[in-house]
Amino acid sequence: MRLKHEFEPIYNINSKVLILGSFPSVKSREQSFYYGHPQNRFWQLIAKICNEDTPTTTEQKKALCLSHYIALWDVIQSCEIEGSSDSSIKNVQVNDLNIILDNCNIDQIFVNGSTAYKLFVKYQQTKTGTTAVKLPSTSPANAAWSFERLYGEWNIIRKYI
Repeated sequence: MRLKHEFEPIYNINSKVLILGSFPSVKSREQSFYYGHPQNRFWQLIAKICNEDTPTTTEQKKALCLSHYIALWDVIQSCEIEGSSDSSIKNVQVNDLNIILDNCNIDQIFVNGSTAYKLFVKYQQTKTGTTAVKLPSTSPANAAWSFERLYGEWNIIRKYI
């Protein structure tokens, strides 16, 4: 089934870091916001990196990102996908990352997981003239990575914010 990304990127003129996912999960699409699955560790990680409490509402999540110079979006604008399975993604149409890159001073792009990284390299790297750092997925499907191990890798963001 072909689906379209239905919610806006999070950024402002002060954003220094851009974090990209692949495409919103079923739970994220239901909530119309990023990383909506209750077992996804994204918000807990970002809060720890920023020395803040873990946000629970959409407004708190937006405020956390913006107050720490973090922009947030996904590589894909629309695609065919089965449920939340990144491995089923096909017929990709990408987001125009220049909407963010042309309006902020992004120092570094990070991607959340291998699929997002592969999609970025395939569709966005040449188009944007930028590279990205691949971070391990915060998805509950990435159960091999403990929270502390994820934090050890994701903490690289701290030097940019």
